[in-house]
Amino acid sequence: MILEHRIPAKYLLDIIKYELIIALLAGMGTRFLAVWFTDDLPVMPLGIPAFLGTSISVLLSFKMNQSYDRWWEGRKLWGSIVNDSRTLIIQLQSFMPVDQQLAVKKIAYRHIAWCYALGRSLRGLQTLKNTDHLLSGSEQKGVILQAHHPLAIMQLNARDLQRLRRNNAIDVLAHIHIQETIGRLTDSMGGVERINRTIFPSTYRLVLHFIIYLFIITLAISLKDISNLLVVPLLLLISAGFFFIEKIAFHLQDPFRNRPSDVPVTHIAEQIEKNIRQLLGEATIPEVSPPKNHYIM
Repeated sequence: MILEHRIPAKYLLDIIKYELIIALLAGMGTRFLAVWFTDDLPVMPLGIPAFLGTSISVLLSFKMNQSYDRWWEGRKLWGSIVNDSRTLIIQLQSFMPVDQQLAVKKIAYRHIAWCYALGRSLRGLQTLKNTDHLLSGSEQKGVILQAHHPLAIMQLNARDLQRLRRNNAIDVLAHIHIQETIGRLTDSMGGVERINRTIFPSTYRLVLHFIIYLFIITLAISLKDISNLLVVPLLLLISAGFFFIEKIAFHLQDPFRNRPSDVPVTHIAEQIEKNIRQLLGEATIPEVSPPKNHYIM
């Protein structure tokens, strides 16, 4: 997630550098042809690029709204995971006797591993990396055999709770309440996976790029009688503004792609681990990773 710090100019240029190169080539090529064939080209009224610019603004506004809605829904679902994670541990500590605190700790550690595994699976990374201190060797081997690692970790906790219920370590009502919390966590997991697997129509982006390049070409023709020293920077500045907004929307539409603009799932998982370890009364609490310059992951 990009922070409200000073964003490096290099980052801004990197995300639109290829589009700007194409825009520069299109603008310069059109300017050259417009000057070369100035007597053969019809007059291009400024109303045409103005109309295209208005159309681009409407399309960009729609795309930005839709993209931010996807990003914000992902962030809300991870906010629900934070709340339900805290609720789960407090419920376990409240409903289970003191002599079962080792079982509470085991389930809590598994849940921390689940948070990390879910975030890494959304980003297409190795899900069980750096979870050796949270899962036993046998648990890791069992999880690896499953197709869906976060779901397998969740199942381990559900089975432990079932075993505790059979041994009367928790009563029926407590078991129901804890299962409801696990159900909400499972729903949140399905929600973020739905966002991650639902592709934003790629044709929309292709059409939008085509209209932006068409705008550049028509504007270059309309201003054929004005010096290149003014027109070329103008074309680059206007197109850069359009491409900045489009690329920001493009990044927001997929909030789990391991980019600076992502929902900070790793940072959130670290906060969850810190909260859970404090609830367990541990003396050593891991620090949350500091921001990477202008963003957190």
